[in-house]
Amino acid sequence: MNRWKQCLLSGYYHATLPARVCYAQTLAARGLAPSIVLFYHRVADDAASPWTCSNRNFKRQIDWLADRFEMVSLAEAQRRIRSGDNQRTCVSITFDDGYAANCDFALPLLIERRIPCTYFVSSRIIFDDRPFPHDVAAGRPLAVNTPRQIVELARAGIDIGAHTRTHADLGGISDRLTLADEILGSRDDLESLIGAAVPYFAFPFGQFANLSAEAFEMARQAGFAGVCSAYGGYNFPGDDPFHLQRIAVDDDLVRLQNWATLDPRKLLAARRYIYTPTVAAEPDVAVPLGAAV
Repeated sequence: MNRWKQCLLSGYYHATLPARVCYAQTLAARGLAPSIVLFYHRVADDAASPWTCSNRNFKRQIDWLADRFEMVSLAEAQRRIRSGDNQRTCVSITFDDGYAANCDFALPLLIERRIPCTYFVSSRIIFDDRPFPHDVAAGRPLAVNTPRQIVELARAGIDIGAHTRTHADLGGISDRLTLADEILGSRDDLESLIGAAVPYFAFPFGQFANLSAEAFEMARQAGFAGVCSAYGGYNFPGDDPFHLQRIAVDDDLVRLQNWATLDPRKLLAARRYIYTPTVAAEPDVAVPLGAAV
């Protein structure tokens, strides 16, 4: 964000903050405080991509969040959504993709401070040790995590989540075998790797066009505890606890502050992706088990 836009956004944030605080207090008193789920991609000081957050700014953001909100796991956020009662805004931290740089500063910081985190990984990308296609296309083949790093993160208390095998855009896939390979196959890969359950799935890209009712339903029938999108949005008590809406975080603190304090613009423009669960048997698809590490 350029400096002029940042100044305007900062002015808007501070001018509307008293009204936001009042609104948040009203929601909390009624047990309707939101569960906010944030997601990062990469934390490093090289500014290698628009979605890379610097180490310094990541720490500033985590400090700011931890001073104001309860930092909880996805499971706790779901519990509050499902119960229909939440008297204090809570925040869950997640990461997408699986970049090696996250192990240098960001994840050790969260582990040291015992802040829950779910780390969504595209399994075949890390097993094959190849950069993400979107990074290659942009001319910046960034290093990805190694399988050993994922194992060490799981042992340190980071929750590992599935993010397809190849970082596929599931919104354009209708073939059930392909969907199963990407969704269930990624879980099988990671569970075999870490020797523990992988209960959550996050859609790559995660915008409306990248979601599908078929993928949601397959994940639900397969026993995932929840599925994450990435188009922005708040999760209020009484919402669908299976579908967790997430908010993207980049290098800018004031943008995060606007989102986390219930930006009126975001609330007015809010639109949730709705899918209708069906009652059916388990998917009749064959999914390869295990991971070739």
